Amino acid sequence: MKTPSVLAAALLMLPLAASAETFRCGNWLASSDMSVDELVKKCGEPTTRTSKTEDVLVRNRDNGLMLKAGETVTETWTYDRGSQAAPMVVTIIDGRIKSIERQK
Repeated sequence: MKTPSVLAAALLMLPLAASAETFRCGNWLASSDMSVDELVKKCGEPTTRTSKTEDVLVRNRDNGLMLKAGETVTETWTYDRGSQAAPMVVTIIDGRIKSIERQK
């Protein structure tokens, strides 16, 4: 009886896999599966980059107050691909590529 639930889980994952963006950098194809180092080696430095640091908060079990547990860094890199193609926006959270999307 595990087969139907495994099949259902696999079908639910299809839209997630299909939504992953890629873009061409010269002879290479950049994807969110790459490391940040690989992206820079294959595509070069982005045209623009922004960075923001936010606190990570957790609730204290004893008194319910929110406490700072750390920080997270979100970077947004934009690759301008010329006048014939939309720029690509790469979102990097804590040093890992989370998404690649066409700029709207």
